[in-house]
Amino acid sequence: MLGRVSFSVSPSVRRKLRFVSRAVLTVSGILALVLNRDRILLSTTISSRLGLNHTEASVAGRFPLRGFVVVTELTFPAPSVFLPGVLSTYLKSILDAESTVLPRLECPVPDMTRYEVLIRTNSPMMTTTTTFFFALNLRQSLPILPRLLGTVLATIRFLGPSNCALSIVEGNSDDGTPEILSALIPALTTLGLQYHLASSPIDPSRDDRIPKLAALRNLALKPLLDNPERFSSENMTVIYLNDVVICPEDILELLYQQVHLQADMTCAMDWTYAGKDPTFYDVWIARTITGDSFFEIPPDGNWNSAWNLFWNEPETQSKYALHQPFQVFSCWNGAAVFTAKPILEGKVGFRAPRESEGECMQGEPQLFCKDLWSSGHGRIAVVPAVSLEYSDQRGREIKAAKGYTSQWRVDVEIEWKGPPEKVRCMPTYDRQFWEAWNTSQPG
Repeated sequence: MLGRVSFSVSPSVRRKLRFVSRAVLTVSGILALVLNRDRILLSTTISSRLGLNHTEASVAGRFPLRGFVVVTELTFPAPSVFLPGVLSTYLKSILDAESTVLPRLECPVPDMTRYEVLIRTNSPMMTTTTTFFFALNLRQSLPILPRLLGTVLATIRFLGPSNCALSIVEGNSDDGTPEILSALIPALTTLGLQYHLASSPIDPSRDDRIPKLAALRNLALKPLLDNPERFSSENMTVIYLNDVVICPEDILELLYQQVHLQADMTCAMDWTYAGKDPTFYDVWIARTITGDSFFEIPPDGNWNSAWNLFWNEPETQSKYALHQPFQVFSCWNGAAVFTAKPILEGKVGFRAPRESEGECMQGEPQLFCKDLWSSGHGRIAVVPAVSLEYSDQRGREIKAAKGYTSQWRVDVEIEWKGPPEKVRCMPTYDRQFWEAWNTSQPG
């Protein structure tokens, strides 16, 4: 697995290498912007942070201008060394779907016939506004960028770049992640894609983790709210991805099932290796349609029952075994597809728990789902055919153990239910209790 690129050189040589690398990135970015000068207003400012230059581009004009980039407060961490040769290798791997210059999870070619329903061209749903909004928060993500961003761009090419927007918020990376994201500007602009790139100093690894995570997730959605004229409230779909290893067919199946099931939100299943066998990962967030966790966790916090998913829900357990989508109260699971309508209407966003009002301490994705229910968008489903992990090596192992999406995809209907009366609260493993699903909700 690839890690951080580093070299044993003297401080003076290191400074020169950094200068050359940044100069290449700056020139390439500016060239792309100049080539699109009819669409972009370019202003260069000097950042006092770390004494480094950054370019801030703002869009001149309104929709329907396509193929522009908005870069906000992007800075390069001082310790990073990224040689142009290495940079070009990563760019080739990301931009070329068939590239093998870097090792990454191999993905099958999606079934285009199955997913052509998603393409909005000549469709009655087609509007003059963007309909697919990809959102990501990335930190120290260099090893998985070839697979993750390669998949995102392959999916965007299929859906149509003019139908899509990509918003990435980067923060606190010194492994080359911000350099890669900035160096993609020329290619993505040429592709005709709206590319919103921002960096943030918010560090959720420190205190107040949930409020900070919520703030970062909202930053990635900020272009939706700042530019409502470019986005359709009725047809807009958000594809929100964690730093997962994912294939194009995984994203397309989540989108397809959202349409087929008439769901407000669909999620994958994400996995980790707590031991030798794969273990469902997002157990703190995910809740079944009866309000319980996906597997039982006793007060001592052990995951010995992680193999026994949906132990107290025979119907859900049966659907899971058959790889059929099933309704849940909440999920995220590494990748989520959801309607943007309640976000654009100002009804839903990511937030921290209202503990002063008696609300359970819980993660921002669970609260997002809770607010979806409250706003009348409670059709939330997990698509178990989509299995994800967080590294290329483990991603290969998960696909080998759980299968690729195309091996298990099925089309069934869901008889949608209302919310459970109560939901399990799990602020800590040794402090679990049940509370009304709508505790602290207005009304």
